[in-house]
Amino acid sequence: MNPVIRIGIVDDHPMLREGVANTLRKRADLQVVEQGANAQDAKDIATRVRPDVMLMDVNMPGDVFAAVRFISTELSDVKVLMLTVSESEDDAFFALEAGARGYVLKGVSGPDLVQAIRSVANGETYITPDFANKLLTNLKKHEAETHKCDLTHREEEVIREVSKGLTNREVATKLLISEKTVKHHMGCVMQKLNARNRVEAVTALRHYRERETFGRLHIGAAKTPMDAGTAPD
Repeated sequence: MNPVIRIGIVDDHPMLREGVANTLRKRADLQVVEQGANAQDAKDIATRVRPDVMLMDVNMPGDVFAAVRFISTELSDVKVLMLTVSESEDDAFFALEAGARGYVLKGVSGPDLVQAIRSVANGETYITPDFANKLLTNLKKHEAETHKCDLTHREEEVIREVSKGLTNREVATKLLISEKTVKHHMGCVMQKLNARNRVEAVTALRHYRERETFGRLHIGAAKTPMDAGTAPD
């Protein structure tokens, strides 16, 4: 990685965006290369400029999660770090599932934001510590509710496709199995999850995904300046 971390900032609030940029410009190893105001700007900047880290808000015009997924999938050298006021678990989950490497709440101190950027640029995961603790606490509750409802690999495949809005026939075609087999697996899924219909089953699946996603992030979320015993410059 280059000694200077190149950063793109995308937020639809110009004053806040410029404030963040001014904070980062004070660090010799950080360089703000471009700014934008919506999801499309994020994709354009990532494609054209290829910053090391892209700071993005969750709530701004356009499909933000689709933009995160595009960047993380098509431009894997660009690391996405969410910087937002949203403490919604769903927003955090969808952003991280889409490929974001970190989730930081606005109001964070300048040194902590710098630490988050450096961590993400180094390939680590960073989540605002207090928010990470909240997510992990709720994760344990989800585990207690669903530990008896483990799905088979095929059942997970089926319900994941159903969660995308596919019909049984479309799922059968995609997975190269019969429609009857899809119906059988969906019946097993709903029974295991105590779901009365497909919508309830998909909602239960979200809890599984949260458990998998946040479980993998446990170590990364704990890597804070305090844990390291040093404060960033």
